[in-house]
Amino acid sequence: MAEPVIGRPHNRVDGPLKVTGRATYGADYSYPGLVHGYAVTSTVAHGVIRAMNTSAAEHSPGVVAVYTPFNAFTIHPVDGLRAPLQSTAVAHHGQIIALVVAETFEQARAAAFTVEVDYDERRPAVSLADEEGNARPIPPVMGIPPVVTRLADGVPSIEAALADSEVTVSATYTTAPQAHAAMEPYAAVVTWDDGRFTVHNGTQGVGLQAETLARALGVTTAYIHAVNPFVGGSFGGKYRPNAEVQLAAAAARALHRPVKVVLTREQSFTGTVIRSGTRQQVSLGAAADGTLTALSHRALVGAVVDRGSAELSAQRTSLAWYAVPNLEVRQTSVPLNTPDPTIMRAPGEASGSFALESAMDELAIALRMDPVQLRTENNATVHPHSGLPFSSKHLVECYRVGAEHFGWRRRGTRPRSRLDGDWYVGMGTATSGYPGFRNPATVKVGLRADGTTLVSCDTADLGTGMWTVLPVVAAQSLGLPVRRIEPRLGDSALSPSGSVGGSCGVVTVGPAVMAAARNVVADLLSLAATEPGSPFHGLDPADLRYDSGRVSGPDRVMVFDDLLEAMRHPVVEALGTAAPGDESERYVFDSFGAQFVEVRVNRWTGEIRVTRALGVMDAGRIVNPKTARSQIMGGMIWGISAALHEGLHLDASGHLVNADLANYLIPVNADVSEVDVHFLDHPDTRFNPLGSRGIGELGIVGTAAAVANAVHNATGIRIRELPMPLEQVLAGLA
Repeated sequence: MAEPVIGRPHNRVDGPLKVTGRATYGADYSYPGLVHGYAVTSTVAHGVIRAMNTSAAEHSPGVVAVYTPFNAFTIHPVDGLRAPLQSTAVAHHGQIIALVVAETFEQARAAAFTVEVDYDERRPAVSLADEEGNARPIPPVMGIPPVVTRLADGVPSIEAALADSEVTVSATYTTAPQAHAAMEPYAAVVTWDDGRFTVHNGTQGVGLQAETLARALGVTTAYIHAVNPFVGGSFGGKYRPNAEVQLAAAAARALHRPVKVVLTREQSFTGTVIRSGTRQQVSLGAAADGTLTALSHRALVGAVVDRGSAELSAQRTSLAWYAVPNLEVRQTSVPLNTPDPTIMRAPGEASGSFALESAMDELAIALRMDPVQLRTENNATVHPHSGLPFSSKHLVECYRVGAEHFGWRRRGTRPRSRLDGDWYVGMGTATSGYPGFRNPATVKVGLRADGTTLVSCDTADLGTGMWTVLPVVAAQSLGLPVRRIEPRLGDSALSPSGSVGGSCGVVTVGPAVMAAARNVVADLLSLAATEPGSPFHGLDPADLRYDSGRVSGPDRVMVFDDLLEAMRHPVVEALGTAAPGDESERYVFDSFGAQFVEVRVNRWTGEIRVTRALGVMDAGRIVNPKTARSQIMGGMIWGISAALHEGLHLDASGHLVNADLANYLIPVNADVSEVDVHFLDHPDTRFNPLGSRGIGELGIVGTAAAVANAVHNATGIRIRELPMPLEQVLAGLA
């Protein structure tokens, strides 16, 4: 057999295309007769449009059409998606309320600024704290109800369990709303020809894109061809077709011309989707030896008026991480006049871990106990909510390895005990965890007479490395060099593999690649035995063997490309399908990790700098350590960003005051020093034949809490708000 390729670092197959500008993104496509749409957005956050004056826009140079709620094409609401231009109601500032279509982008933009709007403006709801009285339970999600209570025998309530605990802590934690802030703006190019649509735009799954868009437009999926080989970042924001895709498609059909709609950077913030802000109360009770006795986690999130929220902060953390006999989680939402909340990297875990892991740090301090020891001694060996065993869990090893590598023993046990010049130095830690999801997938593998192999399916690469993973898994399965594998993806005409979200890309597609490789080898051997032109003709296929690209029989060995050429077959192809079985009824497939952070806090200015961060991750078999490391590092940097920089801010009128990359702060190189990642690499074949679990979202979970805990260790100041307000640090240092 050839040298194993899984587990070795591989450069990105798509890297040269991206760095040379040859990768084609949604807005890069063009067609003859293409026209441009420019969105008009609301200037109020709540109200009703009384009237719109579009006369000047309609008579502007180059304008082809102006669509408003008063003359729009029909778009059907689908699965909670807002159908643009179908109502005069305004739910948030920056909502798309009209589309101007013109021969050029500049003409459409100029005409859009002439549209006049008369509003019946109303008071917006913008604050979780102010609207808490309107909270309501969220709908059940994935079978989990909005309130889950589990009490030990004889314990009447979670409040009683907390009251009987020897040591308790209780606090409220808040996290700001966030924008996805992908480098690629929200954009779509759509053609309509004889009833059929061709759609180009950034999406996390062309299959779901085609299905959802078809229902919105009132056609069958067969009439939607979605093509999307490259995505310039998504993080959940492009999971389903947003307004720009729906508008471009509807306008293309109405005008019988290709339509391009590219949202401006500000419109990409205000006219699409966000992560909800949260307000969470966590109460912990423990015995004097640190054993957890009670946990209450109550989370309030922002939502759309008629929907729930994806930010399941309590359910996705406190139900899954620690062994505790008395447990209650409660998730509620309140309608706010903000852009529509949706999934964002680690939805629920990212925000929920800040509250839970900050509270665990506060409990460790109250117990005078090492925070690592507290977490390891309360490690759950079975899933706290379902009672099922974990398929594979090495969290305690993550903490042991991380503490050793990070130098945890050098951590000061008292705040302000480590001073380096004008900088207080501190360390913090937190648990990371994310559920293992897996979808059905079908992949095609083709052995070609030129010696190369094609592996294809409709999966997406969000920058996570799928362009490289497909060849790596195929190369391992076929015993071929990676350079001889050609990947093809991002086209709804290819075999279906579901959307990439929930860190399920590799674990969904990888096993299907393995199955397709087995099937194509079987077909090759069968063909070799039955094809008259084959040197192996007449043999029993069972007497033939395939190994590392070679077919061998009793008296000869041939490489597969020579064999195909001899049989005059340009290619032999086979499909492979893989899907979850009943394993989820017997095991829980979560990934885990330990986050360690070192910070420096300036004693005079309060400036916080993260100087070191280490993530030790237990995520099964690591297919490509190079791209996997990038994924975890990216998540950890986002967690640092959530702690120190990142948050959407609304004023009292509901306007987003930082809706662009100049004012929405994200880290630059100067903000991030040393970030290191270590994988335990324990294969989890109970989850799937590849032995891998998801990693895309694992890295962000717990990082913000580790930063906050490190700030407390450095200064004694407990910050319970994200991003951390500098004024609170300054007040604590005064």
